Amino acid sequence: MVEKKTPSKTSAPPQKKPQVKSHSKSQKKVQQKVQQKTVAKSQKLSPDKSTHQKPIEPAAQTLHKSQHPSPDQSSTDPAENFDPFSFGQQMGGILERLQPLLTNYIQKFGQDDLFAKGLSPAAFQPMMMDYWQNVINKPQKLIDLNLEYAQNMALLWQDTTRKFLGDEECASSASAPLQNSAPKKPEITDKRFRDPVWQDSFVFDFIKQSYLLTSQWMQSAVRNTEGLSTRDRAKLDFFTRLFVDALSPTNFAATNPEVLRETLKSNGKNLLRGLENLTTDLQRGDGELEISKTRYEAFEVGKNLATTPGSVIFENELMQLIHYAPTTAQVYQTPLLILPPWINKYYILDLRPDNSFVKWAVDQGHTVFMISWVNPDRALGHETFENYMTKGLIAALDAIERHCGATSANVIGYCIGGTLLTASLAYLQAEEKKSRRKEPRIASATFLTTLIDFHQAGDLSIFVDDQFMKLIDEKMDRVGYLEGSDLRQTFSLLRANDLIWSFVVNNYMMGKEPFPFDLLYWNDDSTNMPAAMHRFYLRNMYRDNKLARKGGIKLCGTPIDVTQINVPSYFLSTKDDHIAPWVSTYEGMMLPGGKKRFVLAASGHVAGVINPPKANKYHYWTNDHLDDREHADEWLAKAEQHGGSWWNDWAAWVKKYAGKKITARDPKKGKLKEIEPAPGRYVMKRA
Repeated sequence: MVEKKTPSKTSAPPQKKPQVKSHSKSQKKVQQKVQQKTVAKSQKLSPDKSTHQKPIEPAAQTLHKSQHPSPDQSSTDPAENFDPFSFGQQMGGILERLQPLLTNYIQKFGQDDLFAKGLSPAAFQPMMMDYWQNVINKPQKLIDLNLEYAQNMALLWQDTTRKFLGDEECASSASAPLQNSAPKKPEITDKRFRDPVWQDSFVFDFIKQSYLLTSQWMQSAVRNTEGLSTRDRAKLDFFTRLFVDALSPTNFAATNPEVLRETLKSNGKNLLRGLENLTTDLQRGDGELEISKTRYEAFEVGKNLATTPGSVIFENELMQLIHYAPTTAQVYQTPLLILPPWINKYYILDLRPDNSFVKWAVDQGHTVFMISWVNPDRALGHETFENYMTKGLIAALDAIERHCGATSANVIGYCIGGTLLTASLAYLQAEEKKSRRKEPRIASATFLTTLIDFHQAGDLSIFVDDQFMKLIDEKMDRVGYLEGSDLRQTFSLLRANDLIWSFVVNNYMMGKEPFPFDLLYWNDDSTNMPAAMHRFYLRNMYRDNKLARKGGIKLCGTPIDVTQINVPSYFLSTKDDHIAPWVSTYEGMMLPGGKKRFVLAASGHVAGVINPPKANKYHYWTNDHLDDREHADEWLAKAEQHGGSWWNDWAAWVKKYAGKKITARDPKKGKLKEIEPAPGRYVMKRA
């Protein structure tokens, strides 16, 4: 650090020039600010905590010292412990493990990879040609957008220069938006830029702000384009977002302050550990990258997941029916049947005892039954959507009636299970009219994050165009089902920052192990989808939206009409749902008849649903006024916000349809004998 010398007493006094003197004071003040900021940045990035007591040195000199420690340095210095021979051995072992994996992957690359084919440049060529044709025909929007981008980048350079020179007013708002609305400040929930260095360092702040500016420019260029179809614009916007997320400076070691800090601290051992983690994930995926999202060895179904006591009392080729043991002396007369999604496994509703919806419902005095779907293989590829109704829901209702004499049940449908519940209700409604049955088989219906109207089905709808569906059909024709890994990759792409890039940084750059998290263990325990069922579902729901049309779908030869459903219904949607957008679930809620209650919970498709009251997390909104002439946003604007979980609200609602209290039902004393204890063997089969 260069210090300014003080003139000696014998030196001649300088000539009095007010302007020069003012400039000298200002320059000295700026130098002091720059020195203070340099100290702060060095303290944040340097792994040596003693920097707070030492003078600031040039970065190159500091790095040189960290590589060549002085004799009085502690033996805990990572540089002193660095062994080149050991490092070479580790690298050799890793490369030896990688070689057969890479060879195997090259040999089979693209054979059955939906994303290698569906996301290839050739697949985008027609859409990009349409995009550029529209830009050429109407170039003014892109010209204006480019001019705005250039102006904002100039403002960013100006802003960064002021911070470098020590402008306090500018530095105090390091991450604030610049003039002319550029760029946006990262949201507090954006974990990518949580490190303080992104705000405190003018260098990293410039990297962040320029990335945000460029991201906005790219996405605006797509969203403001005219002439593209709604589906093509949505698809182009989605893949532009994927590209933008991938280019985040946090995803590169050289521009991520956390990675740089850890690399300096460990002398690069974090990168070696990261390479080992990468090799392990490649081995787990047999040459394809299967990013570890949790510590899989920390969980085991039946040991610390899905542990609520119960008995499997019925099974067929598609499902097992579990009857859970009561925990209260008396229970409600009308049993509760849960129809989970078969895209994943049922134990999302029965994770640990402290966040298990099943255990909580049992403790509320409900006789709870759960359908546990089989993980299908080629032999079950012929099973249809209709079979999931007859061999699933209806077979379960029949078994419950035989087991404990209950002629009706309250039914919960989650995600695709809710879609099946909707179709089944419409079918049963038509059949009950024919048979003149007085008591409905379903006393009430609860729909958790369920799409009925697929007109605006969110980002998943971009994967159901004719081109992508042809690829899916070709693969299902070869193996008889859609592999669970394909579905898992699809859902990861919907939340790439959370489910891909955060783990790339943590596992491969920071060299850390992922945190043990039950939700992510369940998320990776995916299931296959029978070819016949999946074709029907994609075409009739996502592509053609036939469920929302009267007579659009036939089940067992009966045309169904969801508007004829008249059972009491409870609809739970989540505000940040990326699979079943709440605006679409709200519109779908308007289709069935009967008394309805709509509740909107905070968070997403899974976390917003699995939110036990004891956790006291999040919040939810209610509004008893439902008007099909109003948009979802209008409903929300008039809704009342409540703290905590929606579970208690649902408990008060379903109680009205649960009947009187009776002596608790023991699963082992019903008419159907126990086949095996819960959770059963179907849930154990992995994809």
